[in-house]
Amino acid sequence: MPIMGLGTYSLSDEECYNSVTALLENGGRLIDTAYMYHNEEAVGRAIRNSNVPREEIFVITKLYPSQFENAEEAINEALEKLDIGYIDMMLLHHPGNGDVEAYLAMEKAVNEGKIHSIGLSNWYVEELEEFLPQVNITPALVQNEIHPYYQENDVIPYIQNLGIVVQGWYPFGGRGYTAELLGNEVISDIAKEHGVTSAQVILRWNLQKGVVVIPGSSNAEHIKENLDLFGFELTEDDMNRINALDRNEKHDWY
Repeated sequence: MPIMGLGTYSLSDEECYNSVTALLENGGRLIDTAYMYHNEEAVGRAIRNSNVPREEIFVITKLYPSQFENAEEAINEALEKLDIGYIDMMLLHHPGNGDVEAYLAMEKAVNEGKIHSIGLSNWYVEELEEFLPQVNITPALVQNEIHPYYQENDVIPYIQNLGIVVQGWYPFGGRGYTAELLGNEVISDIAKEHGVTSAQVILRWNLQKGVVVIPGSSNAEHIKENLDLFGFELTEDDMNRINALDRNEKHDWY
């Protein structure tokens, strides 16, 4: 799985198609969608219309708790909507009634070759401790809200120590918070010192913590910029300064 890509939350059909196209044209290969985003078809269409070989692209989608009861049917629906042959990774969107049974249905789909890997979204330490003993395949990935104001510095190592990859959504703080976070003085100063943007600093901070990033954007220039993270490295001091910004301030209810 690539370590940086595109989140498609809140992107309408056309926006989503254009954003995925821009990502693929600029060398990005990781795309995150979900049943609840109502844009799986647009993701699939952009992939099919690109010149990029399918095996180079990594697509994540999610089952919502409202689908847990009929998980097998929901998995087939996602395959149909995406229409890209197979799903690279499917996650349970967040804990809910019947989540273990839904996960077991995803395990069955792995054995059938419909899905290549499976994981969880919005699961924290307590939830994982209860959930993991009940399933057979260890999740390959846990995707949680992570940004400089909500850092999960105790959760990230816990998950990584289980051999599970951590992925962060809302890296820029989410809707209504992005401008404040990108304008944060500490982050802006570090960006200036490295000759990069605040967005690139935040994404690089995640990567250096071993967190995979999926920033959302409908702006082709921003999508290109969000992929350009290897021309600089944050110092230990930079990392510590950003770590000091943690407010334990969650911006979504998941």
